[in-house]
Amino acid sequence: MAAASSSDSDACGAESNEANSKWLDAHYDPMANIHTFSACLALADLHGDGEYKMSLPSVPVFLEVSGQFDVEFRLAAACRNGNIYILRRDSKHPKYCIELSAQPVGLIRVHKVLVVGSTQDSLHGFTHKTLAVPCQGKKLWTVQMPAAILTMNLLEQHSRGLQAVMAGLANGEVRIYRDKALLNVIHTPDAVTSLCFGRYGREDNTLIMTTRGGGLIIKILKRTAVFVEGGSEVGPPPAQAMKLNVPRKTRLYVDQTLREREAGTAMHRAFQTDLYLLRLRAARAYLQALESSLSPLSTTAREPLKLHAVVQGLGPTFKLTLHLQNTSTTRPVLGLLVCFLYNEALYSLPRAFFKVPLLVPGLNYPLETFVESLSNKGISDIIKVLVLREGQSAPLLSAHVNMPGSEGLAAA
Repeated sequence: MAAASSSDSDACGAESNEANSKWLDAHYDPMANIHTFSACLALADLHGDGEYKMSLPSVPVFLEVSGQFDVEFRLAAACRNGNIYILRRDSKHPKYCIELSAQPVGLIRVHKVLVVGSTQDSLHGFTHKTLAVPCQGKKLWTVQMPAAILTMNLLEQHSRGLQAVMAGLANGEVRIYRDKALLNVIHTPDAVTSLCFGRYGREDNTLIMTTRGGGLIIKILKRTAVFVEGGSEVGPPPAQAMKLNVPRKTRLYVDQTLREREAGTAMHRAFQTDLYLLRLRAARAYLQALESSLSPLSTTAREPLKLHAVVQGLGPTFKLTLHLQNTSTTRPVLGLLVCFLYNEALYSLPRAFFKVPLLVPGLNYPLETFVESLSNKGISDIIKVLVLREGQSAPLLSAHVNMPGSEGLAAA
């Protein structure tokens, strides 16, 4: 029964995926044995108008042509040296080139954008118009692919005026992009090595694919299918295009704008003066903290220490724990003392001065003591903790502990 229920659920899941898909499976033959071999390609003049030859600095591997031969045309050639050369009818040598960071694996023109696939598993979009610099093109966008790109082709749906790029990946996916927006993903049983989209028989929108193992896959695009930019779109979110409800300009806003326009120089000078004073006060406070060892971190390279204090309890007796750590990597610290400075009318400590044991590098040493509150009015004060070295009067580091009010005495 469990096996039957699992098989039923798998069948239902397959039917739901088929219903949600934009493609109809027309044919699949994993043993079609479709293979290609290396051959030479020769271009001949069929109309007898004369030959037209162009020279390139390297061997071309992908060509993309737009325009008319007799009027004006533009040819983009991706070569084995990693550059894309742009040629026109009035010149037999390339005047502009687009330098790529990796070898190209495909070249498609979508409207006025050249889409290039590279061996770095990414798609790049370049403008068809080159810049004034001879060896520099303007990159519009880049989309990273989850796997290596094996083949590319153009998807053109005339009924909806859609032009998109199809990219066959090594992980068995065929991704369809319009610019950098992902429109659809087709999963195939094997890696696709070639793509062709167009009319096949009576169907205007048919996708024919051949796989790495020699298989043949034919899919028909549903007439009701609409490509919508998916959630995996790379770029700004759709909420960024929404218009904000900007409030109207008030009289106060207009007056303030006029004031800033008239006295802009004086306002900037006043701001800079206040900023310099703030920086000066911060530097003086930092210098004073270093000179008086008010920082919980030691600034000397000989005794790299860190101090942290924790107070526990409700009162009148509190537990004060000092966490002392040697931040050195190889050097232990010995001969340290801990001293407490406090108001003797408010607090009482059993030991206000004791010796610290050897501090091993990297370990945290908790030093515990008890503090008893003597005031019955709930008054609290600060207890200063000083870490000293034997024979020196200046502390290595210090901490100010803000003692809480004694809730036990307040309740009594």
